[in-house]
Amino acid sequence: MSEVQYNFFEAVEKSFHRAAQFTKWDKGLLEQISACNSVYRMRFPIKRENGAIEVIEAYRVQHSHHKTPCKGGIRFSMQVTQDEVMALAALMTYKCAIVNVPFGGGKGGIKIDPKSYTPYELEKITRRYTSELIKKNFIGPATDVPAPDYGTGEREMAWIVDTYSAMNPQEIDAAGCVTGKPVSQGGVRGRREATGLGVFFGIREVCNMQEEMEKLGLSTGVAGKKVIIQGLGNVGYHTAKFFHEAGALIVGIAEYEGGISNEQGLDVEEVFQHRRRTGSILNFSGAVNHSNSLETLELACDILIPAALENVIDKNNAPRIKAKIIGEAANGPLTPEADEIFLQKQVLVIPDMYLNAGGVTVSYFEWLKNLSHVRYGRLEKRFTENVNTTILEELEHLSGKKVAEKNRKMIMHGADEVDLVYSGLEETMIGATREIMEEWRNNPDIPDMRTAAYVVAINKVATTYAELGIFP
Repeated sequence: MSEVQYNFFEAVEKSFHRAAQFTKWDKGLLEQISACNSVYRMRFPIKRENGAIEVIEAYRVQHSHHKTPCKGGIRFSMQVTQDEVMALAALMTYKCAIVNVPFGGGKGGIKIDPKSYTPYELEKITRRYTSELIKKNFIGPATDVPAPDYGTGEREMAWIVDTYSAMNPQEIDAAGCVTGKPVSQGGVRGRREATGLGVFFGIREVCNMQEEMEKLGLSTGVAGKKVIIQGLGNVGYHTAKFFHEAGALIVGIAEYEGGISNEQGLDVEEVFQHRRRTGSILNFSGAVNHSNSLETLELACDILIPAALENVIDKNNAPRIKAKIIGEAANGPLTPEADEIFLQKQVLVIPDMYLNAGGVTVSYFEWLKNLSHVRYGRLEKRFTENVNTTILEELEHLSGKKVAEKNRKMIMHGADEVDLVYSGLEETMIGATREIMEEWRNNPDIPDMRTAAYVVAINKVATTYAELGIFP
């Protein structure tokens, strides 16, 4: 198929230039915005536990310096290429702009299968990669701040911050060199589920827009809607969990080993625990097995959420997709050809470039926490609780009535760190959704939500350059 030679960065540029025609900016400025500023391609050796020497291929891309530091995840995958990392870094620039996070886009990748290495070997690879980034000034709280991505997590981020701190002993803000760390290492509560929760908030806001739902023949709200999730990793699991808790029916889940479905809905937590016990989502009690995971995406549903890798929906399977809304929780799950098909079918595609911005939004909160050296809620939690308690007691005294215990606890509660993180993320995703929709509605020539999102991003990045006096 043509997707074998699929150029991810070219696809991002194609979407960019499609949107650029709806903006007022000079051609030269648009070229600067779309270009990758810095690409670092490296090779380094590691010695494996069996004594063999292996040369590791790795990348770090800084797409834009219109704001610093740059920000973007590091992935461990055999699919890592320079093209992929450049594309993901570009998406990060536009993503950060849309959700008003003051970072330039960055991305990193190491071309390995993490399952083929021992924890000790992975630590050696991660620490060596970090030292290479330090040598070229491609990491630091003021220059470039990585985060977890596909194949990485809190463990790898802890190795990175430890390596950076050891090599920069005078750096008081060293913890801010990377986000997605364990809480004990300067991480923020709520970061683990942030991307999935952001996906939920973004799709929920669209589903609450009556005009958009009427176009699709759907009722407003999330409750009762049939949802299919592809991928039960960190993002897919939390997305499914929040939809399930909001009253949606998770009618299908797909993973690389296959898919399962149940029209009455699946219990996400039970499926997750079943997979932990058996190593597979297949043969879950009450569910129908599908040996081809991609066939699960073609089942009838209201909302389809691809939450795995890029290019899973292309020109071949897009015509068979029955969903009315597609929420791109993964990066680049639809090819441009699939986009065109869904545009003709009047399927609403909620684009990845803002929908999965929950991770970078909460990473921003973590970075701010590291720079301020104080936990969110520490200064105001008890004060708020004391004031609320006094007000509540006075109201009960004046009314002569006692407030129900459940409501009493809620009123008296002072915000913890996770409460503030959730609140900030909800505000961010709702604001971004409304801004994109407003741009789309105000310009009837814009064909879809993805183009509208690019227009919003281009305008914000271009405005930054214009205000700096770099471009007229």
